[in-house]
Amino acid sequence: MSLQFFNANKAKDMKKVYEYTIDAFSDSPDFNWNLEEIQQEVKDGWSLYGVSNEEDEIVAAVFFRLDNGALLTKNTGLKINHQGAGYNHEIKEFFEEKAKELGAKSIKHYCRIDNFRMYSLNESHGYVKNSEKLEDGQVVEWEKSI
Repeated sequence: MSLQFFNANKAKDMKKVYEYTIDAFSDSPDFNWNLEEIQQEVKDGWSLYGVSNEEDEIVAAVFFRLDNGALLTKNTGLKINHQGAGYNHEIKEFFEEKAKELGAKSIKHYCRIDNFRMYSLNESHGYVKNSEKLEDGQVVEWEKSI
């Protein structure tokens, strides 16, 4: 089991990620999953990476950006038929590698308030939930020092 992460900041790659995931990822953390909003996230400074498995199937999309020494991160949920395969742990490791590579002092991860699977995953990787809720109380921020 090994995921591949590819930079999807160019228009053709964004479209590829969007088209592969149009049905699976409609509940992204803080925006509607459509091509215009994905493009806006990239314009706003978020790096977009597609995540594919051994069969070259895109299974998730991840976003990150450096802000005041913290690596801000968020990702779409995995397609249902790939949940439980350990892919989310690999995504967390990817974020930690990026944080170290970019010299971040901490990682902040955003997820929907009702994503309890992500709560467990964050806790297992040493993240602590901040009490502040974002986006009309629908998004929670988790933080880990590097």
